[in-house]
Amino acid sequence: MVGNVQIGGDAPVVVQSMTNTDTVDVIRTAAQIVELANAGSELVRITVNNEAAAKAVPEIKQQLAKMGCDVPIVGDFHFNGHKLLTKHPECAQALDKYRINPGNVGRGKRRDEQFATMIEFAIQYGKPVRIGVNWGSLDQELLARLLDKNAQTEQPKSLHQINCEAVVTSALESAQKAEELGLGKDKIILSCKMSGVQDLIAVYRDLAQRCDYALHLGLTEAGIGSKGIVASTAALAVLLNEGIGNTIRISLTPEPNGKRTQEVIVGQEILQSLGLRAFTPMVIACPGCGRTSSTFFQSLAEQTQEYLRQQMPIWKTDHPGVESMNVAVMGCVVNGPGESKLANIGISMPGTGERPVAPVYEDGAKTVTLKGDNIAAEFQQLIDQYVQKRYGKS
Repeated sequence: MVGNVQIGGDAPVVVQSMTNTDTVDVIRTAAQIVELANAGSELVRITVNNEAAAKAVPEIKQQLAKMGCDVPIVGDFHFNGHKLLTKHPECAQALDKYRINPGNVGRGKRRDEQFATMIEFAIQYGKPVRIGVNWGSLDQELLARLLDKNAQTEQPKSLHQINCEAVVTSALESAQKAEELGLGKDKIILSCKMSGVQDLIAVYRDLAQRCDYALHLGLTEAGIGSKGIVASTAALAVLLNEGIGNTIRISLTPEPNGKRTQEVIVGQEILQSLGLRAFTPMVIACPGCGRTSSTFFQSLAEQTQEYLRQQMPIWKTDHPGVESMNVAVMGCVVNGPGESKLANIGISMPGTGERPVAPVYEDGAKTVTLKGDNIAAEFQQLIDQYVQKRYGKS
């Protein structure tokens, strides 16, 4: 368990994200945590990089309580986590989970001591730990050891192969040390972040074969816009479809003035598209062609999806099961009626040269035909009525 969220075993795959505010700014950080939680992030990670940030953590938790938000908070530690937890035990207690990067804990004997200090705090306060190895900050001493060993073999592996092996080895050896120190196996989550799609798939397949710890998936430094979305989806979809992974994060670089919540929505849509979870009703819409010279159906599809997302905070409480609803918004007679009949509720808009009417189907049967200038508003009203009728009250 991480706070009130179960991870691992038969629990659903969990979506998480991370703030990009200065943690010292309590109000802005708490506001972004709430925004991410409202978008569907079930865990939110924050940077704890200095004493001011460590001092701010309990205040952030208090602010979240005032705002009615109980999403678990994960502290992200690099380089000085052992010092911060020692100097600020109230931070150690307030966090719901720690993230430790073995490559950024220290070197030699100090590394083991500093790693042990952080694990001991986790044990003391009953906190789970993600041991998060990152391709870009790999333990260089471990890498040198594996390279020396590799050089003595008859058929040495490539540097790239050794790098991948080092990532997995770092995670497994660190987890073993944590268990030796007394941290329960059920309190350990592993991640091996890579920036290449094929590398990530290969490393996690290897990791999954060699252990049964809960695993956190994510393509690190995925990128901006469609590149980041496509790369993350390509990697995670393969692994999730193989049953690998217990939590995910989509590490998107926000576009200028873009919303941080986009990474949460992408994560949800990956899981929902794979049929692993359902978060919000999905819109089925055609891409358009020469038969659909009007852009009205495109606008209607966009408006409908936005309406569904806006309604979910209300619907998920009063109408259980609505998150699995499919809504079709189609652009012409070719596939429009058929797709609309297959959806829970769907509308088939007229294509070029077709009669200016839009039949609506509910559970396979045509119920009404819309026309005129208020089709969008009328269709939203029909969706709302369908939800009230089909999903009832909790």
